[in-house]
Amino acid sequence: MKKTILLILVLALFSFNSCNEILGKEEFEKVNWSEREANITAVDSLMSGESYLSVYSQIYSYSQHKIYNLTAMVSIRNASISDSIYLSKIDYYDSDGDLFKSYIENPVFVKPMETLDIVINEVEIAGGTGPNFIFDWLIPKNCPEPIFEGVMTSTSGQQGLSFITHAKRID
Repeated sequence: MKKTILLILVLALFSFNSCNEILGKEEFEKVNWSEREANITAVDSLMSGESYLSVYSQIYSYSQHKIYNLTAMVSIRNASISDSIYLSKIDYYDSDGDLFKSYIENPVFVKPMETLDIVINEVEIAGGTGPNFIFDWLIPKNCPEPIFEGVMTSTSGQQGLSFITHAKRID
């Protein structure tokens, strides 16, 4: 009997930990930003810009009293086939306009034709219904500007929801 109870407790603990990982309660950074740090010496030869991207970690349904949580993926794309681009700021703001998280402290590179993703888990609702990102970037002359997109998704039972947002240059 004791072995059975112990087995049930072990299985329950394992199941609880697995559920936490599946639901995203343990934050997982897909990109190791510190490994991407760039030492930019020729800053004067780079063009700078700033872009704003809206994302949604929650949306209203039926009324303002019914909210659905969403998974938000921020896609950072270098459209150049030959030049690396650089990001000097990736800041995430909540619906109230308060800085929620800075993803980098030092400039990072994005290789030619590379895409980096930031995933905001469905259970991470601190951003609210109107969070947003600000990106500061540097590119070589004659290089395409970086592309920033948000992809929001949610699935529940047989229902699915997805939509995208595109960044807007703000400087």
